[in-house]
Amino acid sequence: MTSSFVPGLLVGLSLIVAIGAQNAFVLRQGLRREHVGTVVAICALSDLVLILAGVAGIGTIVERAPAALEVVRWLGVAFLTTYGVLSLWRARSADALHAASAEPASRYSVALRAVALTWLNPHVYLDTVLLLGGVAATHGDGRWWFAAGASAGSLLWFAGLGYGARRLHRVLSSPRAWQVLEVLIGLTMLLIALNLATGSMPE
Repeated sequence: MTSSFVPGLLVGLSLIVAIGAQNAFVLRQGLRREHVGTVVAICALSDLVLILAGVAGIGTIVERAPAALEVVRWLGVAFLTTYGVLSLWRARSADALHAASAEPASRYSVALRAVALTWLNPHVYLDTVLLLGGVAATHGDGRWWFAAGASAGSLLWFAGLGYGARRLHRVLSSPRAWQVLEVLIGLTMLLIALNLATGSMPE
């Protein structure tokens, strides 16, 4: 049964590592050295809840409720579009982006954004609940070890991304570097929003 842990770890990492809005946000907070622990905890715990739900069979219910995914989809489009536009707006002036002079955000507002970026993304449900839940089912009695592996992969990735990014703080401490970062994050958010708006959702 414990042999299912490693496959779960690898499959979980393969789904989480892809560049997305959530990862971009974790990276940004890591570079700012701002409430990193809170962001990592929210992302990892959210994945844990969704993975366990998928393994428990909730994926079947989600699969039969396309209307719910459709609502989440358009909420995600609205949120990501807003976030992307704000990132590009911040990038209009390099002087406004210096890490040392940037006004720190409250823990509450950062946590709220982390929650929104996680739970308003329909791909999170497709990957963690449906896909991971389906693969876990093939491991029979070892499915919970598979879930443990996938959850461990999520924690390792987000912790590594958030706290690892802190070491790049000096490299990206110049206003110009932050301007480029904000542009890249803004474009990433808008691209994901566009894909959600025009992409076909599974029936």
